[in-house]
Amino acid sequence: MIFPVALTRAATVMTLALLSVTPAVAQPRPTPARATFAQLSREAAAARDAGRADEAIALYRRALAVRPTWDEGQWYLGTLLYEQARWSEARAAFAQVLRVHAEHAGAVAMTGLCTFQLGDHDRALRSLLKARALHIQNTPELATVVRYHTGILLTRFGEYEAANQVLVELAAEGQDGPQTVEAFGVNLLRMPMLPSEVPAEARPRVQLAGEAGVAMATRQVARATALVERLAAEYPTTPNVHYVWGVLLLAEAPSRALDLFRKELEVSPQHVPARLQLAYELVKQGDAAGARPYAEEAARIAPRDFSPHLALGQVHLGLGDTAAAVREIEQATQLAPGSAQAHYLLSVAYARAGRAADAERARQAFTRLGGGTANR
Repeated sequence: MIFPVALTRAATVMTLALLSVTPAVAQPRPTPARATFAQLSREAAAARDAGRADEAIALYRRALAVRPTWDEGQWYLGTLLYEQARWSEARAAFAQVLRVHAEHAGAVAMTGLCTFQLGDHDRALRSLLKARALHIQNTPELATVVRYHTGILLTRFGEYEAANQVLVELAAEGQDGPQTVEAFGVNLLRMPMLPSEVPAEARPRVQLAGEAGVAMATRQVARATALVERLAAEYPTTPNVHYVWGVLLLAEAPSRALDLFRKELEVSPQHVPARLQLAYELVKQGDAAGARPYAEEAARIAPRDFSPHLALGQVHLGLGDTAAAVREIEQATQLAPGSAQAHYLLSVAYARAGRAADAERARQAFTRLGGGTANR
């Protein structure tokens, strides 16, 4: 588990969303055979505070047998079980909390962490994403653990850009230790696996890529550049290495970045993101005709991905083929109805096609999805 001390502190913080905490006593009294709930809850808290986890778990279970609706007790029982790697039992305790407090961010997060440890990665990711939507960020200690696991799971499922954004948050809060480095390495090399699954022979390049990723995330440009150049020198035929270098250089040296994306295509002929970067940058430079083959090939390779269709729509807009642009961007919005960018570009395409009502509906969708006011 990552950051266990922080998780212990977070367990205490998250009880504030449940019932008020029962005061603990310094030394527990021997529990009578027919102890009252008040006695059991006090002794459970005292055992927990003293670090006597097994005793605390037993006492919480006894107190919950007397009062099954004690949400605070379920929460503490769950955290104690989690810290003892008793994942199934812990998840069951958090499920009891969620029966009453379905939107309790901490219980949702802990359910996701337990589910991750049990190997059900798809369900774990859904829970962790829900915890983020419920503002688990307001509990920093637990949010850190959630960020890490969300990032590595998004990478595991091939959502590399989304994963990178989450890992950047992790680096921004000063979490740049070995686990974060490894997570960035797997992400930048676009390896659809967990850090624990990286083969031994790949670990040196994952380490180097991860150090570069942390440097990029924390805006250490000179260090990031040196590390990426070293990565390319040592692993010139490893997929995604030249792509990472191109992304790093894109803002400051776009021509060099384009060369690196083309180099990536020599190493990885099916590389869709490199084609999209080439298409977007060439459109930006006013060369829609040059961008077209890259966007078309990306759409052929990944027809169910919205991004190539969006790029191809922008290419058609640049070429003045409004009907083709509308067709491609409509397909992009169908594949990714939650993309604010897709709805904005659709509004542009509709406006150029003279479809004012459709353009307004697309603009409204863009605003509803949090797009605000576009400046494009």
